[in-house]
Amino acid sequence: MIKEDDLEHRASQAEEKDDAIASGVLQSSPNRKYFGTGGTVTRHLLLWGVETRGIVPVPIEQRTDTQFHKIFFIWFTGNFNILSFSTGSLGPTAFGLSTRDSCLVIIFFNLLCCLPPAYFVTWGPKLGLRQMVQARYSFGYYGVIIPCLLNLVNLCGFCILDSILGGQTLASVANGNLSWTVGIVIISLISLFVSFCGYTVLNWYERLAWIPVLVSFVVALGLGGKHLSNTVATEPATAVSVLSFASVIAGYVITYSSISSDFTTYYRPGGGSDWKLGLYSYFGFFLPITTVQCLGAAVASAAPLVPAWEQGSDSGDVGGLLAAMLSPAGNFGKFLTVLLSLSVAGDIAASFYSISLNIQVFIPSLVVVPRYVFSIAATAIVLPLSIVGAHRFYDTLENFLSLIGYWASDFIAIILIEHFVYRRRNTAHRLTMGYDLTQWNQPRLLPTGIPAIVAGVLTFGLVVPCMSQILFIGPIGEKAGDIGFEVAFFLCCILYLVLRGVEVRWRGRI
Repeated sequence: MIKEDDLEHRASQAEEKDDAIASGVLQSSPNRKYFGTGGTVTRHLLLWGVETRGIVPVPIEQRTDTQFHKIFFIWFTGNFNILSFSTGSLGPTAFGLSTRDSCLVIIFFNLLCCLPPAYFVTWGPKLGLRQMVQARYSFGYYGVIIPCLLNLVNLCGFCILDSILGGQTLASVANGNLSWTVGIVIISLISLFVSFCGYTVLNWYERLAWIPVLVSFVVALGLGGKHLSNTVATEPATAVSVLSFASVIAGYVITYSSISSDFTTYYRPGGGSDWKLGLYSYFGFFLPITTVQCLGAAVASAAPLVPAWEQGSDSGDVGGLLAAMLSPAGNFGKFLTVLLSLSVAGDIAASFYSISLNIQVFIPSLVVVPRYVFSIAATAIVLPLSIVGAHRFYDTLENFLSLIGYWASDFIAIILIEHFVYRRRNTAHRLTMGYDLTQWNQPRLLPTGIPAIVAGVLTFGLVVPCMSQILFIGPIGEKAGDIGFEVAFFLCCILYLVLRGVEVRWRGRI
């Protein structure tokens, strides 16, 4: 039976050969086992710019990209879409908040919650590690499988929501001649192509795809802006409604923390890259999310008073609502609606990219399989689930976004405590922030992961009573609103600090 370390070593050798082929250094190879039928395909894909590297760390000599602004567009385009619009609309439709209260919650909580993913982005150039590989230094080689599985559920969930929204919106302009199912298939295949090609094509696409979306939203606002000053009457905001909506907003953005460095491992470290990548990422999250979510909240508040909008948004059809807003522009409005339907492709493509990496962390033996294969697998999973769930969009969106924030809070807390408290003691590896990069695939040298898993599980003993969701309302959440993700973060910090300290003393090393 092949050992895991042997598989990792073979994958590393394969990556080195791939890089040589791509640069034209290696024209042929005697290793027919690797460069057989599958190898020939891989060789051609490399020459066409398709990225094959999976979770094998990027060596320092290959971290040469200095176009730091590209990371801004990865996050900006991924969030400048109709999913952000739909999330913002939950404030009035699901929690009964006014436009003003919804926007205040959106702005304040995004100011705070954009910080963790923007910070984790800066670790990519220094370590050359994908985010879930870096998490092995807290959760252990095998323990990281648990957050990895949760992350896969998270990523697939967002892809499903995006696909449903894109399919709905695309179908809304066809006057019944195009079903939601066909629309979902079209959106998924476009996203597959971008994610299949990998780093270079993904960055190229994300730098351009936001422009037609901006034009579409501006035109929609110009045509329907006069209606936004008239909104339905609402009850005064309560702590329960505000904090429950806040948990949805937090769940939308903090989950990026589990994939942040996936997109920055090729950037050159040093030279102020930390501040540049951090600021580009922070505003890449904050600007599109807050802007489009606030627009969604404003439109949702006004829709019941505009007959065409109300009819278009019947049964939670966000695509129909957007089509109704743009309908005064005639065929040009239909064209812009099609562009809005495609806005989700950027987010799906980036998610497919991270899914392909997370599968290799979840099943380490698959590290020898080229990354692009898993983009196809991700599409095969997301596509049928999107079709099945297409007619329960709003319930799915609210429940999903509310629940995923809890585990993400635990994940952030554990990674930060490990980094600031324990890794700083590892002075032998100052240049790599206290992480010994030779240990990335060595189970015996990495932490056991027991403190991280136990801390995360114990946290839910208090998180569950603090929940206030459609699926469950705890006794604390019923009185105070949903404060589960805040409690998860602070309690997990304390538990992991203590438990990890016990492990370090027991093992005699970090």
